[in-house]
Amino acid sequence: MPAVPIIDLTPWFEGDSGSRAAVAGQVDAALQDVGFLLVTGHRVPRQLRDAVRAAAREFFELPAEVKRRYAVTVGGRGWLPPGVEANGYAEGTETPADLKESFAVGADQPSGDAEADRYWFQANVYPEQVPALQPAVVSYLAQMRALADELLVLCAAALGLERDFFTRSTGHATHTMNINWYPPVSVAGEPEPGQFRIGPHTDFGTVTILDREPGRGGLQVWTEQDGWADAPYHPDAFTINTGDLLARWSGDRWKSNRHRVLPPQAEAPEEDLISLVYFYEADHDAVVEALRPPLGRANDYPPVVSAAFLRERLDAITIG
Repeated sequence: MPAVPIIDLTPWFEGDSGSRAAVAGQVDAALQDVGFLLVTGHRVPRQLRDAVRAAAREFFELPAEVKRRYAVTVGGRGWLPPGVEANGYAEGTETPADLKESFAVGADQPSGDAEADRYWFQANVYPEQVPALQPAVVSYLAQMRALADELLVLCAAALGLERDFFTRSTGHATHTMNINWYPPVSVAGEPEPGQFRIGPHTDFGTVTILDREPGRGGLQVWTEQDGWADAPYHPDAFTINTGDLLARWSGDRWKSNRHRVLPPQAEAPEEDLISLVYFYEADHDAVVEALRPPLGRANDYPPVVSAAFLRERLDAITIG
């Protein structure tokens, strides 16, 4: 498969115009080739990522009857129990439910549009049993929001566009973070045929920022040439990928690529992993118009409203 590159963002933050242009070129090439890259030099402290993961693990270890007090379904704020989500449905593939639990948080500052606020800007809910979770998550979300906007500024530079070409549509962006727990076989049970920790899918928004742990039952990326292959791992890096909305915005210059998370493997049945998955989008009422040649590819995409575009995809992966 085309290599998923590791790109150091330090020259982007600290270098001259030539260094910044070189980083932008690397990002553009990666998003065209495979739609994935790893970034180091992102300025998000390791200890903050560790704090979120440690508090989340404490939550997931609570008894089911306690976690059930915070139960929601896809799009909600709180605990997504096993059985409520199947990402393969987004591709039209009927798969068993994803083998995971999640704790979901997201944008919570009301927009003033009551209908939008009910879905996109719900209040976050934090478990009183794990007091460390809220401050860690709030700090982490602030870092993710800043990094996501910087990545979109970088994307604009890659196309030779105005610095705020994308971020002028993210002033009150929708965004969510799923803290995903991939439990061992002793907790989740043996996988059913065709069952994954997360089934094959593309992401839906602009950029996804993933902090993950390495494992045998980990992330795989698809290419037409070579099929499925394990994604590379670097302990200091975030894994970044393009979502459907940004791919469309780019006029299909950039790929929103299929990926999946394998089920527990026979050689590591007691492996359990926690991933922090930050999905960035755009303002709920942003009208996204696909770029045409020479920046984008030839296309006849009509403009779409961000919230409607995303909601259709979220509804598709919801079970029940």
